[in-house]
Amino acid sequence: MKNSEIRELNTKELEERIDNERSYLAKLRLNHAITPLDNPHKIMHTRRTIARLKTELNKRKREEVKNNS
Repeated sequence: MKNSEIRELNTKELEERIDNERSYLAKLRLNHAITPLDNPHKIMHTRRTIARLKTELNKRKREEVKNNS
């Protein structure tokens, strides 16, 4: 998921997407522990996507606090 796509999401969609990605990451890790994945880089990409989503969410929260002050 590109940063431009992430910026287009609203805050609620960001939170839902983070939850979905976290559950997907947990499934990937479990599957990889049982049998090796065809492409283990999916785990890395999922972690990075979660980090991008959380970064944008935190950025919005900081801006909201700054605007309310």
